[in-house]
Amino acid sequence: MIEILAETGSTNGDLAQRLSDGDHLSEGRWLVADRQTAGRGRLGRVWDDGVGNFMGSTVVHVSPQDPPPATLALMTGLAVHEALSRFVPQGLMLKWPNDLLLDAAKVAGILLEMVKGTVIVGIGVNLVHAPLLSDRKTAALGERSPGRDAFADALATCFDTELERWRTVGIAPLLRRWQSAAHPQGTPLRVLPPGESAVDGAFAGLAHDGNLRLALPDGSIRTIHAGDVLLV
Repeated sequence: MIEILAETGSTNGDLAQRLSDGDHLSEGRWLVADRQTAGRGRLGRVWDDGVGNFMGSTVVHVSPQDPPPATLALMTGLAVHEALSRFVPQGLMLKWPNDLLLDAAKVAGILLEMVKGTVIVGIGVNLVHAPLLSDRKTAALGERSPGRDAFADALATCFDTELERWRTVGIAPLLRRWQSAAHPQGTPLRVLPPGESAVDGAFAGLAHDGNLRLALPDGSIRTIHAGDVLLV
């Protein structure tokens, strides 16, 4: 159920094209690339792939009975966390909305895109190489990496498990598990909401719908629905 490409522009882009062409893409299938030439991350960022890293995408066909599609970012974060925990048992931490940190540096990211009612889930993990970013620290597993194919197998298994839980038990247990794998409440954060100046505060957990609760210096709580989040 894992299709390997030697090189492509973007695995998310490839699946989007297939969906637009009318292809039926079953859940549980993954498209994984040895190399991406036009990979991208959230907020229009370019994703520097690094040969040996994991770059892959899958699909989720959402239905009206499913939890809100936006919570798939949290579910996917848990799946990546579970997969990496098999090889790196310490130092991993989730950060809202869809980053995974290793020793407080970004080691993985997630990009969700909706195409014709289907959510494309793109995941990038720094198994071997960490790209240099101007605005945040990055990390890679390096010598602890199990290899791309072994990690892909582990991730596919964890993703299937988490997707089934998401559908059958709802988001309340998901939010509790996500928060237990995230940085502690009270962690200082800087949020960059779209079209606004930076907002400083402290992590106050997640709202019932999965949005970020930010404790402001005046004691109030602001719910963040979208934006970039940095540890400070």
